[in-house]
Amino acid sequence: SHAKEILHTLKEKYFKELQDLEVDGQKVEMPQSLSWYPEELAWHTNLSRKILRKSPQLEKFHQFLVSETECGNISRQEAVSMIPPLLLNVSPHHKILDMCAAPGSKTAQLIEMLHADMNVPFPQGFVIANDVDNKRCYLLVHQAKRLNSPCIMVVNHDASSIPNLQIDVDGRKEVLFYDRILCDVPCSGDGTMRKNIDVWKKWTTQNSLQLHGLQLRIATRGVEQLAEGGRMVYSTCSLNPIENEAVIASLLEKSQGALELADVSSELPGLKRMPGITKWKVMLKDGQWFEEWKDVPSNRQTQIRPTMFPIKDEEKLKAMNLERCLRILPHHQNTGGFFVAVLIKKSPMPWNKRQPKVHQKLPQRTGDTEVTAANSNNGSECVTEEPTLAENEESKKMQELQNSDTEQSKKEGVCGPPPSKKMKLFGFKEDPFVFLPEDDPLFLPIQKFYALDPSFPKMNLLTRTQEGKKRQLYMVSKELRNVLLNNSEKMKVINTGIKVWSRNSDGEQFGCAFRLAQEGIYTLYPFIHARIINVCIEDIKILLTEENPFLSKFSSETQEKVKDMAMGSMVLKYDPDPEKPDDLQCPIVLCGWQGKTSLRAFVPKNERLHYLRMMGVEVFKAKRKEEESENKTEEEVKHRLAQAEERMDVEDKERDLVTKVEAEIGEESPPTPVESSAMEAENKIEDLDQSAKNINSHVSQESKETGIDNVKD
Repeated sequence: SHAKEILHTLKEKYFKELQDLEVDGQKVEMPQSLSWYPEELAWHTNLSRKILRKSPQLEKFHQFLVSETECGNISRQEAVSMIPPLLLNVSPHHKILDMCAAPGSKTAQLIEMLHADMNVPFPQGFVIANDVDNKRCYLLVHQAKRLNSPCIMVVNHDASSIPNLQIDVDGRKEVLFYDRILCDVPCSGDGTMRKNIDVWKKWTTQNSLQLHGLQLRIATRGVEQLAEGGRMVYSTCSLNPIENEAVIASLLEKSQGALELADVSSELPGLKRMPGITKWKVMLKDGQWFEEWKDVPSNRQTQIRPTMFPIKDEEKLKAMNLERCLRILPHHQNTGGFFVAVLIKKSPMPWNKRQPKVHQKLPQRTGDTEVTAANSNNGSECVTEEPTLAENEESKKMQELQNSDTEQSKKEGVCGPPPSKKMKLFGFKEDPFVFLPEDDPLFLPIQKFYALDPSFPKMNLLTRTQEGKKRQLYMVSKELRNVLLNNSEKMKVINTGIKVWSRNSDGEQFGCAFRLAQEGIYTLYPFIHARIINVCIEDIKILLTEENPFLSKFSSETQEKVKDMAMGSMVLKYDPDPEKPDDLQCPIVLCGWQGKTSLRAFVPKNERLHYLRMMGVEVFKAKRKEEESENKTEEEVKHRLAQAEERMDVEDKERDLVTKVEAEIGEESPPTPVESSAMEAENKIEDLDQSAKNINSHVSQESKETGIDNVKD
């Protein structure tokens, strides 16, 4: 919702400062908008990373880019990799699967498209972002978390055998088919040759021959899970036809008319593209060329497969319309090389003809139940085979053993990690996702304190602990709740949900032990009817520039509003005034805390800087000055602490020390009547959150015990 304001700031401030700027004797080229990206929302700069980081003249621009990227307001990525999400034509109600999602730039685009209307806190659609690499999944979490969406789930599976998920539709279990699938497969990367020096050293024709089979398996698995009428985009950053047209042609051939290539020539006007090719040859590492499969000697038939060759039948070839694929060449628009194909599914795949059309009743037992209809396979080499009789017997026995436990946990709304017998767990062991029971006593004081609307979907609240005190409350959309509850045995979920409340024991004495979390405030705000204060732009500036300002510093209207309000967590809202066009023209919602004599905002540092920039406040500090001011502040703090300690007796000293230590290690501080200590504990928690850059990856207790780096993302 702040995109237009950021664009205005970029054009009017940062780009103007780059005009006539010289770095190392060279004139700086002005950033240009990408002609084919809608609404001028993508820009290209020729500044190298080295120049951006090292030049004092560009330090301000660099700080702006880094800070806004951490907030999730800007994403930096290769221009051509922005194309696939745009060609998916996403609407907010679409169920989307991103099959090979890490590091997450395209996933971020998809989330952004789901939230096209910011007035809808829970779009009906969702994004399930998958990656096979456990470590890269945490990078994916970090990227996705910047966008603060309750509609994203990160899972860890091999894309070529990603399981069929089930959802509950009016009491019936049905297979989940996706409206949109992004299939950005692993590739040789030869399209990145302009920026990736390694490609020149390591490239061989062998790379493509080894990847072709995997790419075809992933694409096949994708179209199997696509809903009829749905759209799948297949893309690679390679220009090799064996990774591109050969995969698409093979997929089209075995689909027997179930798939067709969409004509997207009218989409993204301004993007220079070349048509897909229909003729190519296959080459071995030693330089041998082959035009047809029959020419390949038998000792080479494991390296070269028939699906790598172009279709010989002219009529079949013509019907495939391979020229509808997009080839983006690096020298046309100063980009990387890229290949994109947009597929539309017209009917079920021939080997899935028995798949239910979303009406067949499936067994009501557990998520372990095999969905025979959707898994059936009539001889396709790229689909997992149907289980043998022996395997079926074994799975039935396992089913019976696990049934009672599973049913119990389902009733409790617990979505734990899958049993290790069913799936080997790699990487970190994840904490379970536990939905709050309807009668949980935890929720009543929260509902009362914030006067939550009766329509508030409390069933969508979850925590990551089954025992002990619940420290954080997260929220997912009801569609993702459905997916989580029905598939916990077959799916390894790394992360989902957005943090909406954090435990703050000092709040208990004021009526609610949970304070609002800034990450989830835009999702929660429409449901809150109490403890909201509308403030003017000057008050917002005070809240964002001062750590714990006294109430006397705020406007008389604000002072009047908070006078009769109980202490504790609250919402501070700024609404733009259309009659003052020079003021900030986008709404701001902040989490605040009212003390006895002060009012403060609980907002992460980069987000503070973002809002201040939007209001035209200069936030840039040269590195040296910043360090000096930090040292100065530290000295002042020490001096104040020393004075405070003189006034405290021994008992108070001990209690304060305990509060500080516990806040530092993430424990809750015991309730204390001294309001200032509550604020210090909260400060520490916020600072720790920032310094660790813990993007709510909900670090599990197990990973702490094994001594693995706690900050997973």
